[in-house]
Amino acid sequence: MSLNAGARLRPIDYLYRGLAHGPDGIAIAGPGVPVTYRELVAVVEALAAGLQSLDATPGGRVGICARNTPEHLIALLATYAAGKVWVPLNSRNGRTELDAMIGLTKPTILVADESCVDRFSPTMARLVMTKPDVASLVDDFRGRTPAPVERGPDDAQIIKFSGGSTGRPKAVVQSLRCVEAQARGLLEFFEFNSTDANLIAAPLTHGTSCFVLPILAAGGRHVLLEDPKPRAVVERIHEHAISTLYAPPTLIYSLLDEPTTREHSFPSLRHLIYSAAPMSPARIREAQRVFGPVVETAYGQVEAPQIITAMRGEELMRDENLESVGQRSSVVNVAIMAPDGAKLPPSEVGEIVVKGPLVMSGYLDNPELTEQTIIDGWLHTGDLGYIDERGYLFIRGRLREVINSGGFKVYPADVESTLARHPAVAECCVFGVEDAKWGEAVHAAVRLVPGAGVEAEVHPIDRERGPETTADPVGHKDFVHPSPALRVSPFKPPLVSR
Repeated sequence: MSLNAGARLRPIDYLYRGLAHGPDGIAIAGPGVPVTYRELVAVVEALAAGLQSLDATPGGRVGICARNTPEHLIALLATYAAGKVWVPLNSRNGRTELDAMIGLTKPTILVADESCVDRFSPTMARLVMTKPDVASLVDDFRGRTPAPVERGPDDAQIIKFSGGSTGRPKAVVQSLRCVEAQARGLLEFFEFNSTDANLIAAPLTHGTSCFVLPILAAGGRHVLLEDPKPRAVVERIHEHAISTLYAPPTLIYSLLDEPTTREHSFPSLRHLIYSAAPMSPARIREAQRVFGPVVETAYGQVEAPQIITAMRGEELMRDENLESVGQRSSVVNVAIMAPDGAKLPPSEVGEIVVKGPLVMSGYLDNPELTEQTIIDGWLHTGDLGYIDERGYLFIRGRLREVINSGGFKVYPADVESTLARHPAVAECCVFGVEDAKWGEAVHAAVRLVPGAGVEAEVHPIDRERGPETTADPVGHKDFVHPSPALRVSPFKPPLVSR
């Protein structure tokens, strides 16, 4: 299939594909009263007409700051149907972050719930509360459809924020072309169908939103969960026969660390898709033992969302694939590039670059950064990795995080992978620290499993099994054992932006 096969399809058309599967099929199964495709389309169209009544500007921006509720999902779809641009705003962010995001994107409408409305300063935007305003607008405009809006494939559909290596949020413009390619790529790769039930547990403002349109296009159903505590996630999986769950590794870890999880089996689960950060091989194997051969992965970043590469559960069962993020999807080309712009052969480490309809339009109001990031059509991801002879991508860290220690280039992901093999290591993070002798010393923060021994047990394994590039500098690691009250994230500073 051509990379641009769906370029003329609007993202909102994926909802209507679901309607065509069966108007009386369930689109939103919970919480609350199930919503059919017929009712969902009617509600989305009414709210879209209502949004147009508040701001008739084609391509106007709608910021949504809310937890995972049906109203949030309906507002997102109505934004698409109204020909407007969705600006996701994380309800967990603080006032300073939200004010900066709102100030940069300048939405004319802000949809918010009670958990978020006090987290940002008053603006000139029209405020629509998820309760009761969304229902009121739907009632006022029920039976109406939004006015047609002519928009091209390169017009903005989403403006989403990416922190990247700098830590400063960058506003990424995802076009209709980009969002459609993402939905098409996920639908093709994971082969969703009308029996799929997707649990939206991670925030809708993040990667889990990428699965909204593919599941609807297949005629499947969504279940939303506001507070993804491990027991609640397990309960929803069984209550709704959940087949699909997108989860960052931290959510999977919390499920694995919850003792009651292992009291259950998960026969309905077909896709437990991790993304947003790496997952250690030991934890992948643990998840496979608990949930079955259904653990899958997808690699992307806000600049090329979710489906640069991916891997199905059967492939991830193979030892040689445990540290891979899979093969490229149908909506991108992927290459490994040297600093001089030359493409590298298989198994050589370089920067991962991506080209195709999945790639962002650029950074909002920042043409200079856009030109630095997209060169000759190739998106420079800032991630380091290699592609093996089979076409599988392996990530080795961030370009800015390579540690130069005594003349050796040390890739943090290589050291972390080695440390993670040790049974005493629960989580680890490797980073460089300025050193008078070595230039940079390789340090590691390690959280040990309960009852594990001290650092002497961990040291030797790197010398025995570490990659050649880390053999010499391995002697100057520091092992930090946080108290049980302090949880050290295994991959911060971030090694991979997805």
